[in-house]
Amino acid sequence: MIDALFIGAHPDDVEISAGGTILKLVSMGYKVAVIDMSLGEMGTRGTREVRAAEARAAAAAMQLTIRETLSLPDARISCDDTSRTLMVRALRKLRPKVVFTHFWDDPHPDHAATARIVRESAHLAGLYKYALEDGQTRHRPLAIAHFLFPRTVVPSFLVDISDFAEKKLEVMLLHKSQFYDPNSSEPASAISQKQFIDHVIARQRYFGSLINVGHAEAFYVREALNVDDPVALLSRSMSYYS
Repeated sequence: MIDALFIGAHPDDVEISAGGTILKLVSMGYKVAVIDMSLGEMGTRGTREVRAAEARAAAAAMQLTIRETLSLPDARISCDDTSRTLMVRALRKLRPKVVFTHFWDDPHPDHAATARIVRESAHLAGLYKYALEDGQTRHRPLAIAHFLFPRTVVPSFLVDISDFAEKKLEVMLLHKSQFYDPNSSEPASAISQKQFIDHVIARQRYFGSLINVGHAEAFYVREALNVDDPVALLSRSMSYYS
């Protein structure tokens, strides 16, 4: 059984959005897995083979329990019976306690479709008669958290990644075909701009400032959270006036 499953539309999505949280969870002894919906073959830079190799290198650096791809067509990911069935079988195989994935209101259609596939499949995976494969039994994750949401959305919770910010950057840059390279002859993309890494760090520092730490990553949970000890939860936030 996997403790936390991170699902991204493309290789590097989870590293950029939640890499620090992944590293922190692994350091705490949790079994963490990643599913890439596609191989990122439609990306402006890199090839299917290059991106697959980069994803394997990042998985090793993060010490993931497993990293898989559903090999859905990049730039054509859609929520249909095929994608739901693949996701249902992946959830039943890995049996995660919690799942992290994209926010559903995202301008990138692959990101939005991934969020919908994950949410619908998480329910369907718990149905006894839906797409059962030999040897599998139904399974429904306990919760789904979302990353990479617009500025207008208030996070449900923030994870302090200050001790893992440097390592997160190292892991991100293992997807070297995607980021700034002054010697590259490939066309430029949004994330290959020199300032993109600065933007990622600035976002982490902004979220960190909200909880009085150096770096943080933000997540949104659609459903109500069941808090067992509100005093312990609320007292974790350090006062600016102490």
